[in-house]
Amino acid sequence: MSNFVIVSDSSCDLPDSLKQEYNIDVVPFYVSFDKENYLKENIDININDFYKKMVSEKIIPKTSLPSMDDYCNHFKKHLDNGLDILCFTLCSELSGSYQSAVNASNILLEDYPDRKIIVIDSRKATVAQGLLVVEASKMKNAGFSIQETYEKMEQLKHEGIIVFTIDTLEYLQKGGRIGKASALASSLLNIKPILLLDNGILEPHSKVRGRKKSLSEVLRIFDEYIKEPLDKYQIAIAHANCKDEAIELEKVLKEKYNISLDYPIFDIGITIGAHTGATAIGVGFIKKFNS
Repeated sequence: MSNFVIVSDSSCDLPDSLKQEYNIDVVPFYVSFDKENYLKENIDININDFYKKMVSEKIIPKTSLPSMDDYCNHFKKHLDNGLDILCFTLCSELSGSYQSAVNASNILLEDYPDRKIIVIDSRKATVAQGLLVVEASKMKNAGFSIQETYEKMEQLKHEGIIVFTIDTLEYLQKGGRIGKASALASSLLNIKPILLLDNGILEPHSKVRGRKKSLSEVLRIFDEYIKEPLDKYQIAIAHANCKDEAIELEKVLKEKYNISLDYPIFDIGITIGAHTGATAIGVGFIKKFNS
């Protein structure tokens, strides 16, 4: 067995079953509803309670990245056990999590000169980041070295995207990501934006009228970006507090492409959910490491 461990910040949104199966250590982001008290994701507050509070109290939460000390605490326990570390973070354009992890590794390597800590800017978020982390874990379990796994992940992180739709632009507007006029116009016209996170850049791709059409558009864009046979990709559905729609989207995806998905549906966590609200739903995919 390779002598390294996989670590990721919590923006990977991995279901508990996958974290346990692949022994992935997750460093949590923080969320605050009052800008004073910060709660650790999935430790002090779970995803369901996060969305319930967000919706019922009409609060725009504020997120905060894991600190350098948070990374040091997680890294040190593995270093003390004689393990090297391969760490994945949310794309650096959306967060300072990557730099926080790099700073922690630089400090710790002074005390552990014989160990390796490699930090990867995943260029991704949520389900696409999670899929990348799992592919690295599969390489580790197959006996690849940390260097071999790192080099492959540096290739794969440019190979996949997440495409999703949201029901309202309210949270992006209140979070300062778009103007109030755009959010109001979209609401009045029942416009549903389609967003794409591709190689670290989160950008609007298109927009349609109505939720049903927006879900169809997600699959159309998915089809547009798939360049090789589907068996060369890992694919998963992700949602923010709209599980029934996610189940239906997964069913349509399976029927349309005659495939079965390897992984459970992902819950979009606080890092992205704080900006999209409780209605985001989409598809993420990356190339398999051995494709």
